[in-house]
Order: sequence, then structure tokens, then C-alpha cells
Amino acid sequence: MGDYLAARGEANALLDGRTPNEWATACGSVPDSSFSISKLAAIKKNKPDDYKKIAALLQPHDWLTYRLGRRAVTDRGDASATGYWSPRENRWRPDLLSQVDSERDWGSGLPRVLESGEPAGDREGVIVAAGTGAPMAAAVGLSLKPGDVVIDFGLGAQIFTVRELPVEDETGKVFGFADASGRFMPLVPIVEARSIFDQTAAVLGGDRGRFDQWSSNSEPGAGGLVFAPPSMKSSIDGGGVVAGRLYGIRDGITPEKVARAVMEGVVCAALEAIDSLAIVDAANQGRLWLIGGIARSHALQQCVADLSGRTVMVSKNDPVVAGACLQAAAVATGEKVSTLAAAWGLPESRLVEPNPDLDPTEIRAIGRSAQQRR
Repeated sequence: MGDYLAARGEANALLDGRTPNEWATACGSVPDSSFSISKLAAIKKNKPDDYKKIAALLQPHDWLTYRLGRRAVTDRGDASATGYWSPRENRWRPDLLSQVDSERDWGSGLPRVLESGEPAGDREGVIVAAGTGAPMAAAVGLSLKPGDVVIDFGLGAQIFTVRELPVEDETGKVFGFADASGRFMPLVPIVEARSIFDQTAAVLGGDRGRFDQWSSNSEPGAGGLVFAPPSMKSSIDGGGVVAGRLYGIRDGITPEKVARAVMEGVVCAALEAIDSLAIVDAANQGRLWLIGGIARSHALQQCVADLSGRTVMVSKNDPVVAGACLQAAAVATGEKVSTLAAAWGLPESRLVEPNPDLDPTEIRAIGRSAQQRR
């Protein structure tokens, strides 16, 4: 927690040197505590002895790539999440790092950014692929197209899509990343639903399986009970977490209604994040994918379909693993990822249709109001 708070503080401090618009224009995003540049600034301030030992800037899996292939390289996807690489210009921005330390020559310690399909090196004749970030790999594994949207309820909870033009949102709500194939990736962080579901189930005296049963056994709308889930503030708003709230408690409250309210609140927040893609004019009416560990929950799948009014596609495979395998195969064979995905029969999915008798408009409006009320 201490490291997180330190990085959050440095993310806020970065805005003292450049405006949010300048940051978004320079690196596609307004950095928060998750960006490498914020963590680097926190190390310099709070662990100066460790900072002095830094010889190069690599992401964790880039270091593994270096150990395998003896080349300091990375890919567009991971580079775009550092806060000092420009997706629009396709180059490192050492001038942004100078805000952390103006006396250091940053250019000599940055890895080469590989093109899509370019080998990262080899080890004893075995070709090494560069890899990429988890959402970028998932986009490859799902054969994501512009307009398709992914709700990722995994550990890195997020909404993302791909598009052909760069993303630069000065509000800080939408991060402007790059994908692994030469396109761009608008991404919106969302609440980490798994812990909320597990903690709610524990308070109610059950587990996640029981939580799903309770939610399924309650009527949509949860009898007027409304949950506004926790949310992360952007760096512009000072960062940190806004606590969740439960509204509408009255006589007749049951575990079923509480579970349903919590699930609907989380889903409504995710759907609001999809709507926020309009900030950067990103299309969002293509296929709607649901991925992540708790995406296996049939209750959650149906709730997303019902409240969005859209068919939900649930991946039968882990799209991050599938994407990584496709990337490696493309490097090894020289084939396009799209060609390999078709040959492998990817992506496989299960379709979940919305309830045609349910109008989600009121539930969505109540959920939106609850989020704004905090």
C-alpha cells in the first residue's frame, strides 16, 4: 500500500510540470499511479539508493526477454503504458522522463520498440517473441476489430477496444494505449469485481457460488436496493479510491436482493465505462466480449447481457494465453496473426442473449445516479 500511495503522489506531482492536455498529447494518457513513470518518480523520491542503481528501464517481462535473447527490446503495447512513449509518434519521449530527473541521459537506457511480428532475439536457435501487455494479448486472442468492446473482469479490471487512430483524452478517464498489431487501444480502468463479490458473499455467509445463486434468484432491480461500487479517481482529481455505497435499505432486505444489487452496480459501472469511450470518439457497438476469471459466472453473463441489451460473447479460451501463442506463432512462421487465428479456429465463444422482456433503462439510470451521488 505504501508503494501505491507513493506512486499516486508522484502521479499527482507530474501534473505540476505539464497540463493534462500536454501529457495526453505527449504519451496518449494522463499518467496515474499504475504508469511506470509514476513508479519511477516514487523510487527516486523514496528509495534514492535503489534509484541510483538503475541502468535501464524495462518492464518485468522485457527483462525476461533480455535474459532469453540478450536484447533490450519491448513492444508497442507495453511501451504505451509507461508514460514516456508516444503511440502517435511511435517513439520514446525522454523529455518526459526529464521531469523525473533532468540530469540523467535517459535515451541510453531505453529498450528498442519492435514492430509487430518482429523477433525479439533467439536462444540457442530458438526464436524469442517480444510478448505484450495483457489487454493487448487479449485483443489478439479475440481477433478484436474496431467497434468491438471487451469487459475484462480479471485482476486488471478494464474496458478496452481498438481503433485505427491515436487516443488522447485530457480528462484522464480514457487511457490511450497502443495495441500489439500497429493500431491503438482506448482503455478505461473499472472496479475489480471479484473481490467485491467475494467480500459481499462472505458478509452474507456464503461463497462466490452462493453469491451467484442469490443474485439469480432476485428480481432485476433488487427491490429498490442500489449499489454504487468503489471507483478510482483520475490523477486530475487527485487519485485514490471513492468508497462504495449501498442505498435503499428498507424492510424486507434479503441476501438475494443484496447480491443482485451488488452485481447490478458493478455491471452498470462497467457499462458507463463503455459509454465513456465516446469521449475519444471510439466506436463501441460491435461485438461485446466478457473475459476474466469471474466471467465464467452465468449470473454475471446474463446480467451484462440484460443491462446492456446486447448479445454477450464469452470466450471459451483464455484470450490472453491465446493471444500470446498467436504472437509467438506469427514470429516463428512469418504468418499474419489473423491468418493463424482463423486456422486455429479462434476465437471460440459462448453467446448469451439479453432477456427481451426486460427494459434496463430505469436500472441503468438509477445506477448512474447512485454513482454520481457519492
